[in-house]
Amino acid sequence: MPTVYPCVPGHEIVGRVTNVGSAITKLKRGDLAAVGCMVDSDRTCSECRAGLEQFCRNATLTYNFPDKHLGGVTYGGYSDSIVVDERFVLRVPSNLDLAGAAPLLCAGITTYSPMRHWGVTKGKKVGVVGLGGLGHMAVKFAHAFGAHVVVFTTSLNKREDALRLGADDVVVSRHAEEMKKHVGSFDFILDAISADHDITAYIELLRRDGNITLVGAPEKPLSVLAFSLIFGRRSLSGSPIGGIAETQEMLDFCGTHHITADVEVIPIQKVNEAYDRLLKSDVKYRFSIDMASLTST
Repeated sequence: MPTVYPCVPGHEIVGRVTNVGSAITKLKRGDLAAVGCMVDSDRTCSECRAGLEQFCRNATLTYNFPDKHLGGVTYGGYSDSIVVDERFVLRVPSNLDLAGAAPLLCAGITTYSPMRHWGVTKGKKVGVVGLGGLGHMAVKFAHAFGAHVVVFTTSLNKREDALRLGADDVVVSRHAEEMKKHVGSFDFILDAISADHDITAYIELLRRDGNITLVGAPEKPLSVLAFSLIFGRRSLSGSPIGGIAETQEMLDFCGTHHITADVEVIPIQKVNEAYDRLLKSDVKYRFSIDMASLTST
């Protein structure tokens, strides 16, 4: 079994190329490669032509999605092998740890893409709400972009880790006076919380024309005070993963800045246990599966 690391729950895969077709020029056998959350799209719609395949209505996702070529569904990182059109295969910089690179194809691009879209650069003040699988990557990217990074958390216990990851400041969101100090000062806030929370409290921290982007997905609708958006011409948006070109850009950026996810590597035999722990946020900060464990006894 070649060295392959899918990320729990199996949407992304990194490893070495074991075979290529004769017409393939993008990669060669033995190269480090990755497959992200998509393995196909219609390639003809306006979204695909714009390099935004993540918005294609006919895209094929890597895991548990109807396979229009073979029938059945896609199995992603849980497959014995995977054959992917070279357009949807990405090059992994050789200096990156493979296990730590696997979550870049999901948590990485999910946080990188909106930061690029909303112009996070040196001198910007950026907030990250929630220090989990998504949030910890957001902190790393915002720091690498040169922004002043503030992490919002409900627990002061996460302060040390947030600072280690690159945050300049940590605010306990339950402390009203701490929150008040930052009103009207942020250029951009990435909200990575999937639980119910008061999003208006974060909108009011934005400066004029500031943006808050949702990458977490709360089960229930969030209540927004309209005037918090109207006064200051602030905006609220959401963002999924990025397109193929932007994902390659992100991987190259990670290679330059030596960025990977903080991962716990597990054998395939512990995948169900890991998934249960994932639901409880009991991981710092992502699981990667060592597929070589399939051959262990």
